[in-house]
Amino acid sequence: MRPAFQYLAGICLLVIAACVGLPPSSPVGAQPVDLTIQSEPLLLKLDEPDLRQIGKLIWRGGISMTANSPNFGGWSDLHISADGRTLTTISDVGGWLTATVDYDRSGNLAGLSGARIGSLRGLDGAPLSNKIDSDAEGMAKLPDGSWLVAFERHHRLWRYPTLDGVPVAIDLPEDFTRQPENGGVEALTALPDGRIVAISEELALSPRLLIGWIGTPEPDGGYSWQTFQYAKIADFNPTALAVLPDGGFVVLERAFDMARGVRVRVMRFEAAELQPGATVTARELARLAPPTAVDNLEGIAATKGPRGETLLWLISDDNFNALQRNLLLLFELER
Repeated sequence: MRPAFQYLAGICLLVIAACVGLPPSSPVGAQPVDLTIQSEPLLLKLDEPDLRQIGKLIWRGGISMTANSPNFGGWSDLHISADGRTLTTISDVGGWLTATVDYDRSGNLAGLSGARIGSLRGLDGAPLSNKIDSDAEGMAKLPDGSWLVAFERHHRLWRYPTLDGVPVAIDLPEDFTRQPENGGVEALTALPDGRIVAISEELALSPRLLIGWIGTPEPDGGYSWQTFQYAKIADFNPTALAVLPDGGFVVLERAFDMARGVRVRVMRFEAAELQPGATVTARELARLAPPTAVDNLEGIAATKGPRGETLLWLISDDNFNALQRNLLLLFELER
């Protein structure tokens, strides 16, 4: 990195750390609304415009997104339909977004269209309206088409029949409410058999071993819970989890400090490693750090492409800060 660029980047990081994002003063409202998303194409790496691969990830396009709504932002998890056509995401201020994914002639990510944005509701049916209650951080689509959403600060799991529907509360595993206020479950996914898997961002029962939970559905609609441990390294914590088409798992881990900015590790572990009482040690597929395309990446999804390739989708949370970006990135996993 050139000294002048290094200096400028350092100043920007100081400003980012000093500025507090200004989330919208109110939720979207009782009814979903249409949204127009503007997309700016991204390079994988600013100073290497021809770069097409980092680690085991092959670049399939990326966009920086803005929209005609003050509620657009804070995207904290991601789901892409099996056919790769529909994007669904949730916001940490209690919103949801759906959109159609657009591709270029090469099948790479080009943009989003046909977007709609709405509010997640509380148990009373009213839109969630304050940060303590609306901090949605993880989502999973269950086999019956309903959605499971994990919230931080007021730690809980709610099941939504549709994202604009009225949820029901899910019984929680032991230790779930012991998680740090801003360090709860962000990594959440569902398996085809209905089991759910969650990893705490910060709750560690042993040094550098985060607690994870496996929930098995019961006939009464509840879950029986078992625990495992997720091995982490210094600075990095899991922010998203998804099931790969081959049955394995992919995890996003994020780190941030003033000197180095945001760094993200894309990790993988196999299905056989996920056992009650076991310790999962994921392996690194790629590491994203400036000047590669990276921001506060908090959501990941995995799909199978038209040629049978595994596609990984990453989305970022801009914290409603003008110096950050809402990014959507697409990679192909090297075979």
